[in-house]
Amino acid sequence: MISEEKQTIEVVKKVTPSVVNIVVSKALPKVKEMAFGQMLSPGLLPHGEEMPLPQDPNEKVKVGGGSGFIVDPSGIILTNKHVVIDPDADYVVTTFDEQEHPAKVLTRDPINDVAILKIEAQDLPVVKFASNAVEPGQTVIAIGNALGLFSNTVSKGIISGLSRKISAAMGGGGPDGAAPTTEELRGVIQTDVAINQGNSGGPLINMAGEVVGINTAVIFGAQNIGFAIPIEWAKNDLQDLIKFGRIVRPYIGLRYVMLNKEIKKRYALPVDYGALVLKDAHFPGNHAVVKDSPADKAGIKENDIITELNGEKLDEKNDLSDKIQLLNAGDEIELTFLRKSKAHKAKTVLQERKS
Repeated sequence: MISEEKQTIEVVKKVTPSVVNIVVSKALPKVKEMAFGQMLSPGLLPHGEEMPLPQDPNEKVKVGGGSGFIVDPSGIILTNKHVVIDPDADYVVTTFDEQEHPAKVLTRDPINDVAILKIEAQDLPVVKFASNAVEPGQTVIAIGNALGLFSNTVSKGIISGLSRKISAAMGGGGPDGAAPTTEELRGVIQTDVAINQGNSGGPLINMAGEVVGINTAVIFGAQNIGFAIPIEWAKNDLQDLIKFGRIVRPYIGLRYVMLNKEIKKRYALPVDYGALVLKDAHFPGNHAVVKDSPADKAGIKENDIITELNGEKLDEKNDLSDKIQLLNAGDEIELTFLRKSKAHKAKTVLQERKS
């Protein structure tokens, strides 16, 4: 027990200097345009206190916050996309030595909850990425700015599960009245490590002090259920940034639900596998197939069932989106689909997905 405790302390000492706090702020006129009470994170102030509004219209108001970690000595930082999703906000990073640095958002991943920031600094301490896959039962540690109040908060637990699929709300509710968008995050790591508001974007590390994931979400009302983005996704994003100057993801342009035996039986469908093309009933006005998208150009229509991608069968273990993300923008693909139980084939070219 003593050796394990000592190891934990050493790992925290090793990684903490690379963890940063991220403060999100906006000018007073922008804040007044927002649904003020709805947009401010409830974790930013102690219970019972009210946010004082500045009188100077040029003064900035803190409207959110999160965590991040340094991956390059020149000031490259990884965090969650939802922490820095507002293009009209200002972002300030506070490093371990309590120095504040204005931050620029270099790129946001259009698929995954990952963003890359840059601050003007040199010789910063960096984290090390894990090279081995995590396993259920493995001990992990989270470090972050809990509740936007308690910097460098450390919590410890285990990996509870792998390859989870969750739906998360991303932004919305701003001055234009836009509704929040829901993104499905696949392949995420489930953990029982205590993760709170403000921990988002911080590192999830193994007992060797290597980053295995980015803490991204919790289920409110549940006990000790948190989720982290696998670090492999962020590593791919960093490679794209170096190669293209942005994150490049392929895009097909449709909404769907993966079929199984239960859904087949419930809706009397001809097969129990494939991707049934449907619009999202939770967001009125959206479409099952986006106009002028690769799917639209292939002739895909609502209620079609896409059964194969490039000759590979699609099912719950071989999700259409997961297979698309293994390809590149500009790749030609062949879709096999059913329309009223009749099989069809069509080819199309994947586009680059925009944020």
